[in-house]
Amino acid sequence: MESGLEPFTGCTGRGIKVAIIDSGVNPAHPHVDGVAGGVRISPGEFQLSEDYLDYLGHGTAVAGAIREKAPDALLYAVKVFDRTLTTNIETIIRAIEWAIERNMNVINLSLGTTNMAHREKLERILARAVDSGAVLVAAHEMSGRPSLPGCLAPAIGVTADWECPRNCYRVIRAADEPVFVASAYPRDIPGVPRERNLNGISFAVANMTGFVARAREMCSAASPQSFKQLLVRHSTLSS
Repeated sequence: MESGLEPFTGCTGRGIKVAIIDSGVNPAHPHVDGVAGGVRISPGEFQLSEDYLDYLGHGTAVAGAIREKAPDALLYAVKVFDRTLTTNIETIIRAIEWAIERNMNVINLSLGTTNMAHREKLERILARAVDSGAVLVAAHEMSGRPSLPGCLAPAIGVTADWECPRNCYRVIRAADEPVFVASAYPRDIPGVPRERNLNGISFAVANMTGFVARAREMCSAASPQSFKQLLVRHSTLSS
């Protein structure tokens, strides 16, 4: 696509169910404008609760970035963090299972692990997600190290670019697989300098998820590989 054109214009994510696996969401935040549902998944016994309120602000900022690009998407808060941005691999897997069981179209993971000991477990759950028709968007790397599950081929792996405009994304190649590069900034907060707001790979993933929700509205039946190629073709700044 020609540089400077926003991808998937005319699409708003209408009818697309997006699971946001994070610290929860504050549905009353003006950048979020409500959620369609949610759950809290507690570590250990995997107790489910409807308490998905966000006490950290991270998941809410992620949801706001997605909502900006896909205003008609159905957002679901899947809370795996509570007072700190830490959890365990079993809880993340259970969260992905929850999303699969509820037929989510897109799963946003603004998180990941560089511990390759978890690769096999995450490969299995990612395969289940793909078989269900879900698209999983996650960080491809963290601090220069591969990040699971975003570095796995079926995922939409994302890396951050501080200079990329927020209304587009570009594509690079890693081991012959496309890696999607998006802005590291969430939506601006009036009166707050951008550098003082939350930022980083989490929001590159969220920004890309917004575009993925638009693309899923356009082409809901595409296979994982053909869907990736659709995203590549609509990149505004391919390299």
